[in-house]
Amino acid sequence: MVDIDSQIRHWEQSGREDWAVACDLVERGRLRHGLFFAHLALEKMLKAGVCRHTGDVAPRMHNLVRLGEMAGLSMAPAQLDLLADMNRYNLEGRYSDPAVAPLKKHEAGDLMVRAERMMEWLSQRS
Repeated sequence: MVDIDSQIRHWEQSGREDWAVACDLVERGRLRHGLFFAHLALEKMLKAGVCRHTGDVAPRMHNLVRLGEMAGLSMAPAQLDLLADMNRYNLEGRYSDPAVAPLKKHEAGDLMVRAERMMEWLSQRS
């Protein structure tokens, strides 16, 4: 039998750790990798929500919008837009496309501000 409380703690702790790495990377100008870790942090916080909502282990998936749905979260359109925007960085962090112009620092900063609000919102649901 799976200890769901332990699963939730694991996902939340790991998500907070990845968030700290994301912030550090973006601050140092490693934008693509920083946003990859920001995506990872959001993913893990959402997986904690899935465990909490379903009483079961989180699925092995990376789609933030789908994880939000599985967690039973009632999100504002802006929150859903952020999750959809951040989904790009799951792939971009692994398989960057040389045909796509690199992200500018202010663009990454804007995404990080939005993602930080989402991290806080998700943390309040624990």
